[in-house]
Amino acid sequence: MEERRPPSRRPDNRRPHDRRNDRRQFDRRPRPDQRWGIAHIFTSYNNTIIHITDITGTESIARTSGGQVVKQDRLESSPTAAMVAAKKAAEVARDKGINAIHVKIKAPGGHNGPMNPGPGAQAAVRALSRMGLRIGVIEDVTPIPHDGCRKKGGRRGRRV
Repeated sequence: MEERRPPSRRPDNRRPHDRRNDRRQFDRRPRPDQRWGIAHIFTSYNNTIIHITDITGTESIARTSGGQVVKQDRLESSPTAAMVAAKKAAEVARDKGINAIHVKIKAPGGHNGPMNPGPGAQAAVRALSRMGLRIGVIEDVTPIPHDGCRKKGGRRGRRV
C-alpha cells in the first residue's frame, strides 16, 4: 500500500531545494546610465597626483595635483591638498559625463621607494565619493620589483 504524506505548507507544493525561486520579484527600477572612468591616484610623501581617464585608460579626462592647489611645497602631500585636488578633478569629470569610477592607487614602490601610499590617498578617495561619483573597484597598483636592480648600501649593508 502506498504511503500518502500531507500536503506541504509551501505554496504550490514545491520541494525544499526550490527556495531560490521563492524570493519575491521586485520591480527593478531602471538604473541611471553609468559612464565609467578610472581615477589613477599617485600618492608619495611629497605630492598627490589625481588623473581621471576613460574606462580604457587611454583618453585623459582630468588631471590635478596637490601642488596646483597649495602654495607651500611642504603641503603638497597633505590630505587637505589631496581632497581639494580630487574635488577639482571630479568636477571636470562630471562635466564631461563621468558619473562612476574605478580607483587605482599607486605608491612610489620600485626597489628604492616606499611601498605604502602617502597621506593623501584616503582623503582623495573620500573626496571623489563625496562629489557624487560612484566608486567601483579600489585597487592597489604599486610597482613591485621582481629582483631587478641591486639595492643600495653595499655588501655589508647600511651601518648605523
